[in-house]
Amino acid sequence: YAGREGRLVANEMAPRPHYSGHYSSDACDLSQFDLQLRTLMDWPLTMPRLHSPAVMLNLLGDLWFDDPAATTAREPDWPAVLALPGVRLHLYGKAAPRRARKMGHLTVTAAPAAAARAVALQAAARLGLPAF
Repeated sequence: YAGREGRLVANEMAPRPHYSGHYSSDACDLSQFDLQLRTLMDWPLTMPRLHSPAVMLNLLGDLWFDDPAATTAREPDWPAVLALPGVRLHLYGKAAPRRARKMGHLTVTAAPAAAARAVALQAAARLGLPAF
């Protein structure tokens, strides 16, 4: 809003990193969150380095339902997924799952990248997700 003095007044701002870079907290020496903080604090920015190849799987609320007609949510089988090497689960603490709502993500790290993909495919299968 440009007030009478011609200046911009902002009621609220919520700068945040995009979810596509969430893998950086597990696979890089500086995450997108670290870099956002450095930017906001006017601290030095350095180029982040990938220390582990990674595959990230978005976890949508659909995982909490057995089929499209189900109305009762159930917890996915996290222990089966977390038994795989290099898997990290990030749930965002949302109160209730809803279909198509991003509830979290899995990051799989391994070297080489093909190994990360192979484990991510196993994780997807254990969750009932399609192969990619």
